[in-house]
Amino acid sequence: MIKRLIILVILCLSGAFSTYAQTGLTAKQLRNLKIMIKSNAEVQLLFTSILKNANQALVTPPNPIDTISTEGRLKGDPIKIKTGKALPDLQKIYDLALTYRVKGDKKYLNRAILYLEAWAQINRSKGDPIDDTHLDAAIAGYVLIKEQLNPTSKNKVDAWLKQVADAEIYVLQKFPRKETTYNNWNSHRLKVIAEVAFAIDDPALQDFSIEALKAQLTRNLNPDGTSIDFLKRDALHYHTYDLEPLLRLAILIKEQRKLDFYTYTTPGGSSIKNSMEWLVPYLSGEKTHEEFVKSTVKFDLERAKNGEADYVAGTLFKPVAGLKTLALAYYFDQRYLQLIQKINNNTIRYSDWQLVLNDLYLGR
Repeated sequence: MIKRLIILVILCLSGAFSTYAQTGLTAKQLRNLKIMIKSNAEVQLLFTSILKNANQALVTPPNPIDTISTEGRLKGDPIKIKTGKALPDLQKIYDLALTYRVKGDKKYLNRAILYLEAWAQINRSKGDPIDDTHLDAAIAGYVLIKEQLNPTSKNKVDAWLKQVADAEIYVLQKFPRKETTYNNWNSHRLKVIAEVAFAIDDPALQDFSIEALKAQLTRNLNPDGTSIDFLKRDALHYHTYDLEPLLRLAILIKEQRKLDFYTYTTPGGSSIKNSMEWLVPYLSGEKTHEEFVKSTVKFDLERAKNGEADYVAGTLFKPVAGLKTLALAYYFDQRYLQLIQKINNNTIRYSDWQLVLNDLYLGR
């Protein structure tokens, strides 16, 4: 009982169900997942939370929003609040889809399709990757069940997702000199485009995202391991916010195309692996960092003045804030599990659903 409570606390702290790469489950992986759920108490507890959310979705109507709008808005902004009330739908789509794949009960499939169609009907992207990055869970859920949709439903969802990718590319090409074409915005943009590309089986979009990633690693990450976002914002918060989409994108490409962008090194010497290793001392406690002290971005100061504590200059970076990044990096390097356990102060192997998926994907 105590162990179950400990795991539940960790899930709340780490946002356990918000990090996973958008790739489906093969028949073998699904069989192994069912075995893990039955035989491993940690995986069972994680899935219990997913099942609980799926069951709640069965009796909760979809609440889609026409435009996701969180980027650039302060806490308490009415539009941000409205968006926040709609976003749980996206996690419900994933949880419903995964529950269907595990249990085979079509009530979960039908409900997931209902949610997908509701969002496809009215939601449209304006090409803002910080807003569109919230679609991760919905896209991941769609990938799990897309073969079960009838042609009409599938076409609706595909068209919705294609519009998202097209909007992102349009903004990228319209403003080629803006900083958002190579800072953390673009890391999230390329991740979203790739997620859509593989979800709707669009080879041209897939190739675009892969080639664009090479350019992004050159412009966004530095040979010494720092990122341009860290240097501009003076915050590890933004270094991890940059690495998370890059890692998710690297996992997706590795799974789908067998290309390794974790160790891929640019001509200038930058790599995701290098930037992860630069971050590790701050996660292990060997080094500390006072966040946002030298930030040159006005919005960081505005959030601090708005009472958003994590953005107050001088606030120490908390290693727990790097757990999502570590869970993703664990796909490429199993040594990161030890650091995750150190931060969590336990020996639990599966404190995050991404850790389960990593082992499933790689057959570990």
